[in-house]
Amino acid sequence: MKQRIIRSYNKLKTTNILSNFFNLSSIQISNIILLFITIRIITGSIGINGLGLVMFAYRFSLLAGAVINYGTNQSGVRETVYNLSDGQKLGVVFYNILFIRAIIFVLFAIGIFGFYFFHVDYYSFILLSVPVVLAEVLNPLCFFIGTEKLKIFNGYNLVANVVAALAIFFFVTGPEKAIWVNFILGTGNVITYSGLLFYVVRRYKLSFQWPLKADLLRMGKDNFYLTVNNISANLQQSIIIFALKWNSSALLGAYTLCDRVMSQCRNLLNIIGNAIYPNAVNLYRESTKAWIAYRRKSKQLLTVVFLAGAIVIFILADFIVYILSKQHDQNAIALLRIMAIVPIISASNVINVLDQLIKNSTANLFRISSILLVVSLVAAVLIARFGNYILVGGFTVIIEICALFLSEYFIKKPAVNNA
Repeated sequence: MKQRIIRSYNKLKTTNILSNFFNLSSIQISNIILLFITIRIITGSIGINGLGLVMFAYRFSLLAGAVINYGTNQSGVRETVYNLSDGQKLGVVFYNILFIRAIIFVLFAIGIFGFYFFHVDYYSFILLSVPVVLAEVLNPLCFFIGTEKLKIFNGYNLVANVVAALAIFFFVTGPEKAIWVNFILGTGNVITYSGLLFYVVRRYKLSFQWPLKADLLRMGKDNFYLTVNNISANLQQSIIIFALKWNSSALLGAYTLCDRVMSQCRNLLNIIGNAIYPNAVNLYRESTKAWIAYRRKSKQLLTVVFLAGAIVIFILADFIVYILSKQHDQNAIALLRIMAIVPIISASNVINVLDQLIKNSTANLFRISSILLVVSLVAAVLIARFGNYILVGGFTVIIEICALFLSEYFIKKPAVNNA
């Protein structure tokens, strides 16, 4: 039995995993560098305050995208892995996912156009961010993770980011054109994801199939917990931006600038999760002990790596803020130094979430996300009301710590996991 566990454990060191990781790492690092250049272009044209409005609308779109995705980015990976050898079943998974996303997007579009009658001053920012939401309908990431073809996905994504950065550089030349930033970013993703979907259909010969009502209802039920979890996770990062918009807009631009830095740290962590996800599913099915051993070692290694990164961010906070905005904004510098601890905590959270996903413990994710949603709402309202930069910077730290405690609790309580 021991030898079997060791053999299973070693599967996580196979060529596929290393290939996935290095492909993701090299391309994602390029994406991160490009994103920082894009932020620099945006702040250079519209300033930090303008960036705050752009990111407010962008976060709103990401929240809508989390609803439209309806947990399919997570469940789709598992379903793709299970049905990869059967083209007909894979086609069912493919078109079911697209249809349920499209249905929710139509409802969103009706709502967003109806929002016009509320006459809010930032409506144009939200309306022109709709392509960001539409891109989530077409986002084929789960299929590329499940088929371990992430090099293709990230390569096309990199090209799209380059084109978007150039478009922003040439067309967004002043604060009055800030409303077009999200439109450019979203449209680029819509075109890219459409092409990648076409690639999946051609590569795996997926003939068109109308989804069955029973399949859509089953997906609606099975993915409900994942959807709530994704909404909560999005709000944990976004609710403070919404609160600052209405209560303390002076810190909005500084916070969103720092939040973009933290988002890239999370993206690096997601690289690791996505690289091992398909093989982790198979490993867990063969030996839970092997997965537990790997989970523990992964968390230890990631903590050390991101601790070093946090120290670098803390020391170079002034330099990072200046590079991104060409300003020595003291609020942004202070916020970034406070938030530098976030990636260390997130490192363990990413592995814990992956653990729950491969166990299909969506009920636990729902419990965690529901608690965090309440904590996020209360903390954001109170912190934004005070408008203190220390509290604003500490918001994400508080939420990440709460998430870590809750995820560890559910992992260590088998009776709860099976509830």
